[in-house]
Amino acid sequence: MTRHRESAAGSSFWQHPLLGSGTRALLAGVRDGGGVSVSRLPDLTAAVGSSVMRWPARILQKAIVRRRLARLGEPPPPIFLIGHWRSGTTHAYNVLSHDPQFIFPDPLAAGLPGEFMVMERFLRPHMSRLLPGDRWVDALAVNPDSPQEDEIALANLQPLSFVHAAYFPRRFRELLLRGVFFDGCSEAEIEGWKGSLRDYLRALWLARGEGTLLVKNPAHTARIGILRDLYPDARFIHLRRNPYDVFRSTLRFWRTMIDQFAWQDPRSVTDEVVEEVVLEVYARMMGKLLEARDHLPANRFVEVGLEEMEDAPLATVEQIYQTLEIDGLPKARPSLDRYLRSIQSYRKRSYTPDPRHVSMIQSRWAPFIEAWDYEVPA
Repeated sequence: MTRHRESAAGSSFWQHPLLGSGTRALLAGVRDGGGVSVSRLPDLTAAVGSSVMRWPARILQKAIVRRRLARLGEPPPPIFLIGHWRSGTTHAYNVLSHDPQFIFPDPLAAGLPGEFMVMERFLRPHMSRLLPGDRWVDALAVNPDSPQEDEIALANLQPLSFVHAAYFPRRFRELLLRGVFFDGCSEAEIEGWKGSLRDYLRALWLARGEGTLLVKNPAHTARIGILRDLYPDARFIHLRRNPYDVFRSTLRFWRTMIDQFAWQDPRSVTDEVVEEVVLEVYARMMGKLLEARDHLPANRFVEVGLEEMEDAPLATVEQIYQTLEIDGLPKARPSLDRYLRSIQSYRKRSYTPDPRHVSMIQSRWAPFIEAWDYEVPA
């Protein structure tokens, strides 16, 4: 069996997402993940201490949200940007986030979801120094205003999250399936997750202005039914990509995440296990997506390919706005165009498909390859 070598570096403590956890969520996540390696005990101790010290700020933020919510009411239905990991959701998110009507989690709001409203004035001047220069998985730049996934916030508010699979790789498959599909979860756990999402998006909307929430999260691809229970009028943008590219890139994504953020030995999960879990999760996730898609109104769901987003980004954005009946594109177009010009030099990694992977993908993902008419990359 092939085992991955132990990471030589990993993230610094100050850049680990668990540093922003609430105390209960942190301890429950460690418990569910099977504990931490001895070498990570100082990190855990520091994270617990930091969480306890921030407790008054969390209490104050809850009071602020209650007061403002009573005055302003509930936020409008969000727009969810979905698609399997490495399908182009980040690129689409970065483009759409340049429309000023949208509100989205930034690094501070994602990293300290329970207290960002209170601590922002103290921490924002230091964010550039605390953040990594780019995302480890794809070298895209990160700055204090970069749009972030709400999953990082959810993982710090309660223990039910797929990112815990990277933090605690001994239970990689179990935590990933629980975090994406809620496998084996009680009704109380699922209701707790729903409450955390609802409360977080309320706080974000109240803190960032009364625009439309734009939320990007690959795991939401499998949660459309739950999200529609919470937000019946929510809209969904699905990004799809050649499954052969998705598989290869997702393997790299998980290995990078584990090496950087594991609080257990990264070698606890083998490459073979990661491959098998990626094959399993994609098939289940896409199956749920196609099933849910058939029950969505035409103006509540749009699907575009990463290839379209890269080749004709403004035309693709126009298609998204028209389908979902989003106003404001003429006003946003200059900002979108400036951003697109700024990334013209960015190039994705090239690779040669592994014949073994091609065979596995064709065997396990055939319905989706056929549905979207993709071929093995040349």
